[in-house]
Order: sequence, then C-alpha cells, then structure tokens
Amino acid sequence: MSENLSQQKRILIAVVLSFLFFVVYDYFFIPKAPQNEQNITHIEQNNSAPQTTTANTNTQAPKTELSVNQKEEIAVVKSEHFEAHIDSLGRIAKFYLSDEKYKDENGKSINLVDTSLSPLPLEIRFSDAKINQEAFNTVYTASQKTINVNDENATLILTQNLNDLIITKKITFHKYGNYDLEVNLSKDTAYFITPGYRPNIAVDSYTVHGVLILDKDDKITMLEDGDVENDESFSNVTLMAASDRYYSAFFYNFEKPLNAVVTKDNHENSIVFASATNNFKATGYIGSKEHEILRSIHADLDDVVEYGWFTFIAKPMFEFLNFLHGYLGNWGWAIVVMTLIVRIILFPLTYKSMISMNKLKDLAPKMKEIRERYKGDPQKMNLHMMELYKKHGANPMSGCLPILIQIPIFFAIYRVLLNAIELKAAPWAFWITDLSVMDPWFILPIFMGLTMFIQQLITPMAIQDPMQEKIMKFLPLIFTFFFLTFPAGLTLYWCVNNICSLIQQVIVNKLFKNHKKEEIAKHEHRS
Repeated sequence: MSENLSQQKRILIAVVLSFLFFVVYDYFFIPKAPQNEQNITHIEQNNSAPQTTTANTNTQAPKTELSVNQKEEIAVVKSEHFEAHIDSLGRIAKFYLSDEKYKDENGKSINLVDTSLSPLPLEIRFSDAKINQEAFNTVYTASQKTINVNDENATLILTQNLNDLIITKKITFHKYGNYDLEVNLSKDTAYFITPGYRPNIAVDSYTVHGVLILDKDDKITMLEDGDVENDESFSNVTLMAASDRYYSAFFYNFEKPLNAVVTKDNHENSIVFASATNNFKATGYIGSKEHEILRSIHADLDDVVEYGWFTFIAKPMFEFLNFLHGYLGNWGWAIVVMTLIVRIILFPLTYKSMISMNKLKDLAPKMKEIRERYKGDPQKMNLHMMELYKKHGANPMSGCLPILIQIPIFFAIYRVLLNAIELKAAPWAFWITDLSVMDPWFILPIFMGLTMFIQQLITPMAIQDPMQEKIMKFLPLIFTFFFLTFPAGLTLYWCVNNICSLIQQVIVNKLFKNHKKEEIAKHEHRS
C-alpha cells in the first residue's frame, strides 16, 4: 500500500507538471496568426473556389490577378453600433464597431475586416474558372451610396453584370451588425459565398481560432487554424462561424440548413464557405461574441462562444457568473462571489482532504518504520499499512479526490474568463480597470504566489522523496511567473481561491491540533 501511496503522489505531481507544460507550450510554442504588413491595391492571390463536388463541376479556379481597385468603395452603411464599407467587388471591406467598449488604446473604432486577409465577407467564388476570373475583374453597382440604420432595418442591393450572368445580393442590415442576405443568379451556376475570414483583433496563443460548424442535430465541429488538410464538406449546417477570441463572422439559417465547405489559406488558417447554385438565403453577422447581443439576434447563437473540452461545465459557469453580475453590477466582484460559492460547495471534500493530510503527516514516522521493517516483503508491508490507516482513520486517497474534482472546474473557469468579452474593459476595483488583460502592476499574480507559498508552509506534507519536495516548493514561483501575463480576471479567481484555502487550512490545523490534545489527554487519563 505504501508503494501505491507513493505512486499516487507521483501521479498528482505529474498532473500539476502536465498542466504547467501545457501552459508553457501553449504560450511559447503555438504560433500566433501571421500578420501582413500592409494592405495593397493590386494583389495576386488565390481567389479560387474550394475543391469540392458541386452541381456542375468539381474543378478549381486558378489564381486570379485582380485589376479591380479593392480600395474603391461603392456604399457605406452606418448605425450607432457599427459602420460597414462595401467595396467594388460587392464585399464588406471594412467593418467598424462604434461602441466605446470596442475602441482601441488610441480611442479609435476597431475594424473587424482586414483586407490583407482573404476572403472578405460576402465574397463569391465560382467553380467555373472562366466565370470566376471575370467576376473578380467586374465591378458591382449599389442601389444607394449611403445607408443609415436606426431602429428600422435598411436594405442595400448590389448587382454585378457579367457577360452571361447577373448576380444580385440583397442585404438588409440590422442595428447590431447582423444582416439578412439573399443572393440570386440569372441562371444556375455553382458558387461559394463566405461570411469572411475570422476577425483578426484578439488573436493570442491561449484561445481557439478557426471555424465552428453546427448542424441541425446540434453537433458542433471545430476546425482550428492548422487542422484542415483537405477541403471538407458539411451538409444540414445551421451555423458556420469564423472566430477569434472575442469576435466572430458567421452565417446561420435554422429553418433551412445550408451546405458548407471548410478550406484553408496559404498560412493553414481555416476558412468557411456556403455553397449554392442559385438562390441563397441566410442571416449573417460581424461583431463581438457578447452573449446578450447574440441572444438578442437569435436564442441559439450561444454556440458561437466555444469553451473547448469543458464546455459542459463552462457554459453553466458563465450563466452563474452572469447572474451574479446582474445583482452586483461588477464582473470582478461577481468572480469573487462565484469563487466563494464554489469553495463552499467543495468544502466537505476539501475539509476531509485536509484532515486526512494532517493524519498522514502524524503517521509518517510509523509508515517509515513499517516500510523499513518489511521492505523485503511487500505483501506484509501493505497489510500493516492498511491496518495503520484503518486504526487511525486515515485515507491516502482523500487528498487526491478534491484536486481531481477541481481540475475540470478550474479549466472551465479558465476558459470562461479568457473567452468572455463581457470582461473586456470591465473594471474591478483599485488599479484593475480591465479584467480581460493582465494586471499592469503585477500585484495580483505576486499576491497569488505569496498566498500559495504560505499555504504550502502550513499544509501538512507526507512527501519523503527529496526531489518531489523540491518540485512542490518551486510551484508557487512557477505559477506566479505564468500568471504574470494571464488576464486579471483569471488571476483574481485564483487569488480568492488561494485565500479560501489558506483560511481553511489554518482552521483545520487548529481543529486537528485541539483534537490531538484531547486524544492525548484521554489516553493519559485512562493510564
């Protein structure tokens, strides 16, 4: 049994080190999305259709040299929340978010469409190479040059006249950046249309970037940047989204599912298209992944916010956090209260764990004695260990269980606090004015490391392996180092969690010490 106990300790340490390795690898070795230096007017790029079987052909159009000036704008759409610029190829070439929350450090509205990254929203690519070449060198006309969207929706009609084909895009804009799209061709011709390359604003090495596909059976398929080897086709698609950490561009149609194709660009980034041969209807959106906005557009758009493996825990965790924010009016205090409530729920487990660790520390000399006495006979050694545990009510596994339960909860909260754009520009108190970025003065991560170190000093440890003991002593320093660049909201959660553990450990140690004195007194009284 002692060998089993030692192995369990090694497993626990391996879990912690694996987590640290994940953080190190994710931060230092996963490449960020490539950034092009500047936009150019005349470019040679691959504007070919995806290689997939369509109604008339499965050929791929070749590279297209554009003679159309991509910077030329034919229409501008404005609302209090956004400003969209339509270029001469009938695409959304610029899309600015106007709300104060989404402005950059210079106070300028951020642009969610990067013209140096292809494709642009509403871009059409034809399977027929000849038509595709002509389409990328023929300008669209717009029904209006300027449109203002207020409480009422506004419609823009774009038309492109090719030699033997007329393309019409009817776009009805809503005030939050969502739009109803209808495409009609004068005759059946296989084509692909895209909601656009993913926004390129909040790109980091922590969160998932790429394409999300949701089908009518509510199955979600994630194709992260770098995952797509060959073009992949999907049918019965209700939602296709390209996203970065905080922002997304997508099409959806929950009444009449779409056909989608996911391809990749020259940098292995995932790109999604909808395929059609003539009439195409969908609702599109460009903007933030803020839950309130998404739900106001359609109740089922929550799936755009993806939390990875721990979505089943993270989604209800966000709902709870959002509920607390509704009462407290401050995301920072909502994080504090949520952490306290989670600690209260887990209290019975952590209490038993701490009591057991105290007992194991007291039994360490006797365990060592049994180990040395029966080192040549593992069977007898395990038998005497079991008797020792049973006699003193100690359970070596009780120290592992609370940690194993908290790992998925931590990762779920980690994903929520990283992905929730609600925390962007959200202040907590004092020097923390934005919970979505790191603590500018490093006070929270240093304080977190300090509380972790103090807790380690007062926590009974039965580890006898010197190497394991050294690793455990370095953990506070390692955690502090990596939390320096973590969002303040996540570090705040870990700080409060550590403070709770510290207080609880002090109380348990005191209770155990008093209980031990009572046991000694009873034993002396009997003697």
